[in-house]
Amino acid sequence: MDLKVKSDMEAREKDKDSGWWESVKIIIQALALAIFIRMFFYQPFNIPSSSMKETLLVGDYLFVSKLSYGYSRHSFTLPYGFGSSLLSGRIFDGRMFASLPKRGDVAVFKLPRDHSLDYIKRIVGLPGDEIQMRDGVLFINGQAVPKRFVGTFDTFENGDAKRGIEVYEETLPNGVKYKVLDIQKNGDNDNTGVFKVPAGHYFMMGDNRDNSSDSRERHSGVGFVPFENLVGRAEIIFFSGAVDEPQAFRLLTPWRWPFDVRWSRFFNLVR
Repeated sequence: MDLKVKSDMEAREKDKDSGWWESVKIIIQALALAIFIRMFFYQPFNIPSSSMKETLLVGDYLFVSKLSYGYSRHSFTLPYGFGSSLLSGRIFDGRMFASLPKRGDVAVFKLPRDHSLDYIKRIVGLPGDEIQMRDGVLFINGQAVPKRFVGTFDTFENGDAKRGIEVYEETLPNGVKYKVLDIQKNGDNDNTGVFKVPAGHYFMMGDNRDNSSDSRERHSGVGFVPFENLVGRAEIIFFSGAVDEPQAFRLLTPWRWPFDVRWSRFFNLVR
């Protein structure tokens, strides 16, 4: 074989190997950057239940800011598991770069009785607050939270036929406004005793008040949530598939996506 031809072939093979390795390096660098951002800044979560309707719907995907409250041992999780701790033991106690949550924040937290589970609820009670429900009205420190009827929300609650559920707007003492659903009058948790929130803990409630396991259930539900258990604040919805509708979103049938995706929810801020 001509030496020049052989040299050209070897050069092409070398360029091919070099191009392949460069592609691998780019992929590795992109994955490393994605993992770094996920662990320290923004973590994606999906909504599997209806407890936060109509603020968050089943099938919503959102980014949660880990910087909002600082870092605790629950902040660092493996990329492939929402409930898997980076280390089985304690990394450290308390929080680093701590910033206190605000009343009305929608926050992701580790369930106090099972740290492998991630929950998302709204913070309505701060340390030292007295929280109570009376006839479906939220009371904070003895004062009723203003609640006004704003319309109805069509939903397929618990697999039932489509129906309209009453929607109310609540306004917290700090001015935060949000909507809550009222499926039934005098529901199981519409009347409670007074909950005194301990120091360093928070009182969490779902916006779908009659279909939410939250701090109103002390033992079988959520109970008071320690500050350390907060993972971050929900910030923005980046994708939404209509899995709670009769025609469910199907990942493997892309020709259905234009009909199963809730395009109007993309990039909505979580409030």
